[in-house]
This record gives sequence, structure tokens and C-alpha cells, in this order.
Amino acid sequence: MNVCIPVNKPENGASPVCAHFGSAPAFVIANTEAGTYRSVTTGGQHMCGAIGTLQKENVASIIVGGIGMGALNRLAAAGIQVFAAQHATVDENLAALKAGQLPLMSLDGACAHHGHEQGHGQGHGCGQGS
Repeated sequence: MNVCIPVNKPENGASPVCAHFGSAPAFVIANTEAGTYRSVTTGGQHMCGAIGTLQKENVASIIVGGIGMGALNRLAAAGIQVFAAQHATVDENLAALKAGQLPLMSLDGACAHHGHEQGHGQGHGCGQGS
């Protein structure tokens, strides 16, 4: 299974988890069966582009430090489970996921100040086409 973790600096399993999905400079994609890691830079993509990238990478789950309600809803619509990070690094969170110790992110746990994420106040929205 491919699991994505938004990170501050891509260092495979030692990568520090980014505090927020929308501002992550990179993702680490961990294949839990093979025990491999792959880094993908976000290149400052808008949230919708990032979600499209995750779909292309066949990501089944994502582990986030924080996420807005709009992104959480779009990931759920894309069939990607979102878990709340409980630890500082990729490997620590993957171990917790395997042990069933990471909670699913709920709308109550989403970053409230991002409740209207679709436009980000920048005049662009998602349009669900991504």
C-alpha cells in the first residue's frame, strides 16, 4: 500500500512531518509492502494539483500534521484515507499506522481557518476536475 506523508524535507523515513498538508514542500510516498520510499516535490502546487499527484501515485492513505476541511473533503472524495500524525517523523507515523494507533482525521480535527479552502482567497478553485 502506498502511504503519503507531507514533509518539510524529504529524507525518507527520517523526514520530519510537515505541520500542514497545504504548505508541504514535498511528499514522501512509502510503499509499506516493499519498505521503499519515494520523494515527490510539490513545486508549490495548488491543493488540487497535489491531490491529483497523489491519485497518480496510487496513494491509499495520507498521514498529515494538519489539513483544512476543503482538502480533507476532496481527499475523502478521491478515496484516500486521511490519518492524523502523532509523531515527528515518517517512520514513527508509519509504525503507528501499522499498529492501528493513528486516528482517522475528522472534520472536527481539520484546521478551522481553512474551512473555505476552495478559493484560498486567490481567485482559483478546485473544480473537482483534478
